[in-house]
Order: sequence, then structure tokens, then C-alpha cells
Amino acid sequence: MDKHSWRRAAATLAAAAALVAAPSTLRATAPVATANDCPEAEVIFARGTSEPPGIGRVGQAFVDSLRQQADMNIGVYPVNYPASRLQLHGGDGANDVIDHVKFMASSCPSTKLVLGGYSQGAHVIDIVSGVRIAGIPWGSALPAQYADNIAAVAVFGNVARRTGGPLTNQSSLLGSKAIDLCNPTDPICHAGPGNALSGHTDGYIPEYTNQAATFVASRL
Repeated sequence: MDKHSWRRAAATLAAAAALVAAPSTLRATAPVATANDCPEAEVIFARGTSEPPGIGRVGQAFVDSLRQQADMNIGVYPVNYPASRLQLHGGDGANDVIDHVKFMASSCPSTKLVLGGYSQGAHVIDIVSGVRIAGIPWGSALPAQYADNIAAVAVFGNVARRTGGPLTNQSSLLGSKAIDLCNPTDPICHAGPGNALSGHTDGYIPEYTNQAATFVASRL
């Protein structure tokens, strides 16, 4: 399934999850989804480093909790980018997020969009939100005219917290709609004693994914 076919499917299958999109040039001939095909809300989630294509463990726990808490039809779009250990493709992920937001704004303008990311995926959402981290390749921010399409933002294990503070403080574009959660033993987002890598890999489910879902549900 090409990337744009997936986007059409995401509008018609509210429970669709973890399909991998591939580049295509078919958008010009793609049919536009009708309002009845569109989910009430959609989570656009970027997985963490080295996770297989999809939305990852943290993303899935977050979506599962959100679906339990929000009485809504919620679709899912997994951000299509190489979540490699070198972390050189955050800009590619940001471009895919922005491209998909534009598609949804055109095809499903009433759908409330939720941006989310874990670990390297959180950095993808930083870029989309206009947050810049020194030493990590940059990318494009979401054009301001699409900010109203974003109902909420949820990120986990975000390295930006160590360089300039949480996304909530750094992004003038989306910070007021965001929750940026850091397990206090996670060395990726927290500098201090007692940190361990397990705090990053195992420290977000279910406490922080449930907390983020509660925040997002309140904005939907």
C-alpha cells in the first residue's frame, strides 16, 4: 500500500494501526474522503529509535488508553521515517508528519489531530513544533495555518528537555496544546543521579501513557 493509499485508508478505517507507508506520486489522482469516512480524531505518532515500523510500544499503549478514555472514533497514522540509531532522519519524519497533516486538513478538516512521539519520535514532533536542538539535524516546522488542526500533542522521553526545556515551554506554535512527559530516571530527558537506560526503555507504560491519554482526551 503506498503512502497516500494508506492515508485514504486511515480516513475510512478508524481502528487502523501500524501500517507502513511508502513514497508515491499518486496524490493528484487520489479520491478525496467524504466527511462520513473521516474519524473524529486521529493520532499521528512517531516511534522510537530502532523500533519496527508502526507506532511502537509507547505509542500503542498511549492509543489504547486514549481509546478507552475518549468516547470517540480514533484513527492512527504511524509516521513514516527511518528511526535509525544515528538519528539523522528526524527531518524526514517531520516532513512526513507535515505532509499528512496537510492531507487530513484537506480531506478531513473536522478530524481533530493529535501529534505524538517517543524518544527519537519525540524529537520528530519537536521539529514539527518549531523546537530546535543544537547538534541534531533540523527540519521543517508545521506551517502556522495548520496549527488549528492540531488538538493536542503528547511526547515521551524527549531529549529537548535536557537542552532547552520541555516542548510546552519551547514551542510557541503548539506548546499550549502539549504534554511533555519525562520519567525522572530516564537519562535521555533528565540529567541527574539515579538515571538508567531502563528508565527510558521501560519507564513510560502504563503510568505516563495513561497520563498523556487523560490530557489528550480532555482536549478532544
